[in-house]
Amino acid sequence: MDYRDTPDEAGFRARLRNWLAENTPVGWQQIRADAGRRALRKHWHKQLYLAGYVGMSWPREYGGQGLSPVYDAILNEEAAEAKAPPLPNNVNFLGRAMWAHGTEEQKSRFLPTLLSGEYAWCQGFSEPEAGSDIGSLRTRAVLDGDHYVVNGQKMWTSGAHAADWCFLLVRTDPGVPRHKGISCLLTSMDVPGITPRPIVLASGDPETSEVFFDDVRIPADQMLGAPGDGWRIAMTTLAYERGPGDVGVIARYRRVLGDLEAVARERGLLSDARIRNELTMAYVRGEALRLSVAEQLSARAAGHVTGPEGSVAKMLWTDAEQSLAHLALELLGEEVLLGAEPDWLARYFSSRPISVFGGTAQIQKNILAQRVLAMPR
Repeated sequence: MDYRDTPDEAGFRARLRNWLAENTPVGWQQIRADAGRRALRKHWHKQLYLAGYVGMSWPREYGGQGLSPVYDAILNEEAAEAKAPPLPNNVNFLGRAMWAHGTEEQKSRFLPTLLSGEYAWCQGFSEPEAGSDIGSLRTRAVLDGDHYVVNGQKMWTSGAHAADWCFLLVRTDPGVPRHKGISCLLTSMDVPGITPRPIVLASGDPETSEVFFDDVRIPADQMLGAPGDGWRIAMTTLAYERGPGDVGVIARYRRVLGDLEAVARERGLLSDARIRNELTMAYVRGEALRLSVAEQLSARAAGHVTGPEGSVAKMLWTDAEQSLAHLALELLGEEVLLGAEPDWLARYFSSRPISVFGGTAQIQKNILAQRVLAMPR
């Protein structure tokens, strides 16, 4: 299979590379304050949107350009190579869920502001007793006239403390099998009764939050899909979130591996056969991930719907990133703990939660065993 750029894709890549060289904010990595980082990401989203680089694979009727998902992948590759700020990746998987399951009124109301970045969104999926097992969620939504009244708690909700809207899974019917009683509500985070509390991670970032819902009233017409469609909507969202084809992990991984090779060379460690073997295995892991992502991207470009195979890339990504972070600590030793190499320590801490993004490693293994390999439960 030929994964090289077509002439059109190569031209797009060249134009994008020039744009990134001229527009990537200088020194953005040094912004430590949470408010400053949020302002940067909002501004970066707007720049990308105005330049036509957000939602390129969205259908034209919803504000996109109707391009192949290959163009999104090129954007992610080049942005990572340019060391640009993080891309607004939830736009793609939340957008897909909205245009696949929303009413025309919901699409016209929510899709334009999601695409432009006017409003930031978070996903209210996980709970204290329903982390990767969405079927066990307990947050309740009871219909009261033309509103649903919501009570419960969400956990590990990325960006909730800074979000304008929430893509919220709730239990609307406790009397049916657990996967069938879940629904999806779209709610403003400004509604009375919603309280997000940031959780500061080991890296020092308040990247995620716990969110409490106390008698929160959400208009019934803000339900996405029909009552009981929540599981199906969640699977639509997670199928795209789990596969790293829409994030620039490959280019970033290669860059970090190159940095580690440079460190080993500077310190004369390449003469150590064990270190050379570890670096070689890191390269092999990265290539396995790259080929898995390329295969999934090719299938999507051909019109195939992303399925449980996204868990393969998710597992490869976790293994590659965490192994590379461990190798960095081994090469740098006590300097990391003494603060001489703070970026490497932050990279290590940031690698740990990858195993739970979009569902824990254990859940991914179950998905692959049961839905791909057809193994018995």
